[in-house]
Amino acid sequence: MQTYNILVVDDEKNILKLVSATLKKEGYGVETAQSSEEAIEKFSRDAYHLVITDLKLPGKTGIELLGYLKARDPDVPVIVVTAFGTIENAVEAMKNGAFNYLTKPINSDELISVAKEAIEKYELKRENIVLKSELKEKYTFSAIIGKSAPMQEVFNTIRMVAKTQSNILIVGESGTGKELVARAVHYDSDRAGGPFVTIDCATIPAEIMESELFGHEKGSFTGAHEKKAGLMEHANNGTVFLDEIGDLDLNLQKKLLRFLQEREILRVGGAARIKLNVRIVAATNKDLEQEAAAKRFREDLYYRLNVVTVKIPPLRERKDDIPLLAHHFLEKVNRIEGKHIQGFDDAVMAAFLNYEWPGNVRELENTVERAYILCPTVTISQKYLPAKLTPAAREEGAPFDQMNLVETEKRLIIKALNQTSWNQSRAAEVLGITRKQLRTKMKNLELLPE
Repeated sequence: MQTYNILVVDDEKNILKLVSATLKKEGYGVETAQSSEEAIEKFSRDAYHLVITDLKLPGKTGIELLGYLKARDPDVPVIVVTAFGTIENAVEAMKNGAFNYLTKPINSDELISVAKEAIEKYELKRENIVLKSELKEKYTFSAIIGKSAPMQEVFNTIRMVAKTQSNILIVGESGTGKELVARAVHYDSDRAGGPFVTIDCATIPAEIMESELFGHEKGSFTGAHEKKAGLMEHANNGTVFLDEIGDLDLNLQKKLLRFLQEREILRVGGAARIKLNVRIVAATNKDLEQEAAAKRFREDLYYRLNVVTVKIPPLRERKDDIPLLAHHFLEKVNRIEGKHIQGFDDAVMAAFLNYEWPGNVRELENTVERAYILCPTVTISQKYLPAKLTPAAREEGAPFDQMNLVETEKRLIIKALNQTSWNQSRAAEVLGITRKQLRTKMKNLELLPE
């Protein structure tokens, strides 16, 4: 269990003893100082999660100490202590960045409550900073796997457009990694500290999409029991990723166009327009120019979205990247599952390079994961690949009289289900079949939950 360290500053020894004893009973580590100078010396040497300081100190005042602490670490919470008759000093301290204040004589329960709240908020802020840093590292374009010429072109485009405010349209087949590129644009932009909100235009029903996008007012329709902010508002000062924009309802396309023109929204049932600072990154696997010509997509919206186009090549056009991707996915599943498989034999890599990968990078990841589940050795061999990758694999393996097809299939399905925490949709992807096919097999093998 982590120990949180608190620095208590006061020139009265009795108060130091009282505050220290109270906090130590709660499990905190406590250091004390009797002057600002001593506090500064300790703060520069050690790390503290909270500072509690009297405002009236010899030498530098508590307000001056507060200024030093905030200049050195703006996030550290500082609680100031003041006499009852000088509350205005505490108010001044709050304006200068103090977290809260206590009045003398100090109430022990109040001290514990305020200290606990200050440390919790400090830790939450620190965790958010670390999380955002990890997300930026995870999703920056340098984390996208690819050394091929087509992918280098993608990287160059991201570098050029990420720090602009332009709308971006990402095009590519399903499974090529369009969302990963959208996140790379966001985390390499000046909006990296803001939210990244994904909206799947293909899965949200048209009748509720407007409310999801723009929010609604209480009573604006049946079931609207309270006011709700839409995803656009949640993304303010960040990025909205409109995935499969080609499936967006035509009526909503008009409202999205209005937002792109005016940068403001109107909630369903609302009267006040709300200004937003949101960047739009859209993606599609459709040819929007053809869709616009067929009147299935608004031409004016297409030109608004298509300020910059990033074209993600299909995996069959970037085969130089297949070995890199395959080893990346193998390392990923090794980390998750703990079983260490070192690599692929030459026949497997040849099969990977000769296959067309209609499901693109997503299909390659599922294939590696499936082979990992099945492989009991340190090297993945050809017999653990789906037959569609290598027809010869059907003839390999154990002699027919040693095989029980039903038991083999059952073991494979159970492994896939265990690998995916019994998520049937994910397990079906790993096995290379549909969820309906998987459920039929589970029913026949008596694997469906009661």
